[in-house]
Amino acid sequence: MKRKHVYIVGSIVLFLPFWMWLFWLFTPKTLMLGSIVDKTVLTPKGQEHISLTWMLNHKKMTKTSTKLYEVGHDYFGFFPKEDEKFRTKGLERFTDQQLEKLSNDVDFTYYTDTYGIYNNEWYVKDTTKTRYGKLYGGLSQEDLDFLTYMKEKKKLILAEFNTIASPTSANIRRKFEKLFGMHWTGWTGRYFDSFDTIKNLELPTWLIENYKKNHKEGWTYKKSGVAFVNDSGNVVVLEDSLDLNNDLPHIYSNKKGQEVYGLPEKMKYSFLV
Repeated sequence: MKRKHVYIVGSIVLFLPFWMWLFWLFTPKTLMLGSIVDKTVLTPKGQEHISLTWMLNHKKMTKTSTKLYEVGHDYFGFFPKEDEKFRTKGLERFTDQQLEKLSNDVDFTYYTDTYGIYNNEWYVKDTTKTRYGKLYGGLSQEDLDFLTYMKEKKKLILAEFNTIASPTSANIRRKFEKLFGMHWTGWTGRYFDSFDTIKNLELPTWLIENYKKNHKEGWTYKKSGVAFVNDSGNVVVLEDSLDLNNDLPHIYSNKKGQEVYGLPEKMKYSFLV
């Protein structure tokens, strides 16, 4: 009898993924047409928007009555091809009438990344030339016009923290701030589990060099903490135990967020704006 129970339990565990997939397969689809904008796509995997696409497909939120979202196809922005070729399919090519129509058609928009692509990171095969400057990126006037239409229609708008950061122009940034009633001071922060340059190889070289330009004592940090960078290049470091009681920042949810949206009481947040 015990062996029979073991076989039953083992079969349930073994076939559980199949039954879960089968349950998902027959889950009813919900049409949820979205405008996903990603201007930082170095590979067809779409690193910056792949999690959003996965979530939409997992929840069976579809782009048509039958079709799921495709990572390498269903977004506006930079589209990489082979042999350093590419094409751009952003909102910059839309007329004002097309932007308004798009705002009527979609249920939401999500600006996942506007940082863009730069020549020196895209043209890596041509070792005889050094190319600098922006290839594509930044929030455009057309993006702003589209967001204005979405806001007027009270549609859902989601945007990552770098939407109005470099390389977005100061003029577009000011218009965005006025549209959404906010102001960015120009500071961005990131948590590092170690400021020791020997232990932590992920520390950006430019971060340390910019710090040394404005501080005679040089880079002496070893512990964990948060590094703040201003859009002017100035760097401020807050180190654990010396400047911070808790080195890792957290986002705290209020009572409504926990009860209505099922958010945790607090969650780790390694980036700060």
